[in-house]
Amino acid sequence: MGAAVACLGAAAWLLGGGHAEARRVRALCAGGSAIRGGSAATGGGEVTRGGAVVGEGAGDAGPPGWRPRVVRAGNRLLRRLTLDCVSLAAGVVLAVLGASVLPVVAGAAGVPVLRRVRRATADRGRRESRADAVIALCGALAGELRAGRQPGEALLPAVRDSGGLGDMQAAVLAAARFGGDVPDALAAAARQPGAEGLRGLAACWRVAVDQGAGLADGLDRLEAALRAERDQRADLRAQLAGARATAVMLAGLPVVGLALGAALGADPLHVLLHTPSGLVCLAAGGVLEGLGLWWVLRIMRGAEEAAS
Repeated sequence: MGAAVACLGAAAWLLGGGHAEARRVRALCAGGSAIRGGSAATGGGEVTRGGAVVGEGAGDAGPPGWRPRVVRAGNRLLRRLTLDCVSLAAGVVLAVLGASVLPVVAGAAGVPVLRRVRRATADRGRRESRADAVIALCGALAGELRAGRQPGEALLPAVRDSGGLGDMQAAVLAAARFGGDVPDALAAAARQPGAEGLRGLAACWRVAVDQGAGLADGLDRLEAALRAERDQRADLRAQLAGARATAVMLAGLPVVGLALGAALGADPLHVLLHTPSGLVCLAAGGVLEGLGLWWVLRIMRGAEEAAS
């Protein structure tokens, strides 16, 4: 069973992109692809596999532009399928070792759970990146205003550089370019997850336009407040990392117990999957395991919400 688990982990690592950097280096150095977008040393040209610098008007010696995108999309799809099917693969291995169909059913039931966890992790990453983009937007807009630009004129390059407005970027740019209601557009963009700081930007904009207050000073204070809030969230996650690691370790102890029992020759899979008392213990243990993980996650989520 240990060998099967080790092989499964190695396969998941390889399929999940464990050698992505090595593949990228081989593609650039030995695959013959052209390196585009030359730096100042090459005068904006292209460096081919022979080391020569080719001008911008030279022929395209590299692969078509759609191939890297297709490869990246395929890698992302393969990585998602690999992560989602980990529980199903583990269930198949346990079903073979225990000669029972119950692990396969449990593994199939774990696929949507893993998919939900993956999506929640991706959503949290998008929220954090959007919050960072809003902070960058406040700093860039303050710099443009101090350079002597008008608010509507300064908002255009700041929004393009930061990219923190997401799907609402076109509406905000249109309002700034054609004299629309910029605060309302910013408030609408603040409804996106992670972009809540745009409400403060809309309030600063409205106060500066209505009462003639300094918009740059307000943006500086808003940026400082958003940075402090981000640092507080990061500090809280660091403090909760120990509790999260402890919960994961405790959740994995039953697997360690099964491995120890198998190493001692007790055949725990046969007892759990083919005897009435074992099935009762398996059901009770699964319920208690799920309740324990749910309770720990609820405690940590409550701490994060209280801090925010």
